[in-house]
Amino acid sequence: MKLFKCQHCEQLLYFENTVCEKCSYRLGFLPEIMTVSALDPDGDAWRALAVEKKTYRFCANAAFDVCNWMIETSAPDTYCAACRHNRTIPNTGIQGNLFAWRKIEVAKHRLFYTLMRLHLPLDTKDGNGGERLVFDFLASPPQVDELRVMTGHDNGVITLALEEADDAEREKRRAVMHEPYRTLVGHFRHEVGHYYWDVLVHDGGLVEDCRKIFGDERADYGQALQAYYADGAPPNWQDNYISAYATSHPWEDFAETWAHYLHIVDTLEMARAFGMYVHPHLARPGELDAQVDFDPYSVRDPSTLIETWIPLSNALNSLNRTMGLMDAYPFILSPVVVEKLSAIHDLLHGNKLPNKVLVAAQSAA
Repeated sequence: MKLFKCQHCEQLLYFENTVCEKCSYRLGFLPEIMTVSALDPDGDAWRALAVEKKTYRFCANAAFDVCNWMIETSAPDTYCAACRHNRTIPNTGIQGNLFAWRKIEVAKHRLFYTLMRLHLPLDTKDGNGGERLVFDFLASPPQVDELRVMTGHDNGVITLALEEADDAEREKRRAVMHEPYRTLVGHFRHEVGHYYWDVLVHDGGLVEDCRKIFGDERADYGQALQAYYADGAPPNWQDNYISAYATSHPWEDFAETWAHYLHIVDTLEMARAFGMYVHPHLARPGELDAQVDFDPYSVRDPSTLIETWIPLSNALNSLNRTMGLMDAYPFILSPVVVEKLSAIHDLLHGNKLPNKVLVAAQSAA
């Protein structure tokens, strides 16, 4: 994610801003040029100051104050590039649902920003011509003895339990499941990793290559999850996996690693926007130094990302602790995990995946 600037008054803007706090200009996000633009009214449409000779209208979901993305007036779409993937939205007539949906859309729109920056396919179609990537935002029944909504992915359908937008409930689930990290944007990045396994790995003919790195996905998924929830992660799992949950099945290892790659590139882009430079005064020269002076979405060598991320995340964690908060990034990047992150990088950038077999090291854990 990056910072933006009002084209009318040059005030600093953020991704979710809808009105400039300095000049009161209406704002909208233009996905085709990936920027927030100040807007002038033009009849029933809007003229974007960031673009010449084009007019726009807001996504239909702007009526609920859940979206600030724009659509060209010449386009037939009612919903923006992010919202048109919604299959089921919460019942806005129920108290609290609209607030929850707004929080969900903030995270989902940030996901779509990242996917677009990575030039990933979004509008692939299924056999019936429908969108292959769709979202269901569902609330569990009020009766505690009824089946609860489970967040997950199934053949291009990503379901998110509405309760995940409740900070207290999400923290409760994080603690019960012994997770160091649980956020809405984390859910989206993880679940979309499953989708891109289907699109990039399976459909791209790279299954055998990924098996060498993440393991054999033909292992029974249901049994693997049952074993994980019954027995937990194996000893010394940090040597080979980014998270305990990644140990449950190769698909989950891929999705967790995918999510962390997205965490890293998006945070590094924002660090670049702020001109961040990390240099601990007590460290030896060059130790834990980091300067984000590159575009993390375009860098070709994955080691650049990792070598910058480790000192930056160390600084972020230390700053959080001074505020009495949890670590922003409570994870360890072991050499095997770095290799897996590098494989995700190569997959996203069309590079040949490494031939190094990592699953042998995993099975020995």
